[in-house]
Amino acid sequence: MSEVKEYTRDRLTVIWDAAKCTHSGRCVRGLPTVFNLQQRPWIQLDKATIEETMAQVDRCPSGALSYRLGADISEESSI
Repeated sequence: MSEVKEYTRDRLTVIWDAAKCTHSGRCVRGLPTVFNLQQRPWIQLDKATIEETMAQVDRCPSGALSYRLGADISEESSI
């Protein structure tokens, strides 16, 4: 069974599918403020803009990272 985790902030949800991950490190090298293996949770969406995060997720070579946008769930969107 595949481990799938979701990380949500405001209107952005990033999905990580462990079974698809090839550990290329592209996410960590490309946006280390958001994707940091030394912190928990390892994906911290408040460290970059929605646009920066989506652009980095789009660079994932394995498709292990994906995202979806929804309605803003907070009064103030800060990412």
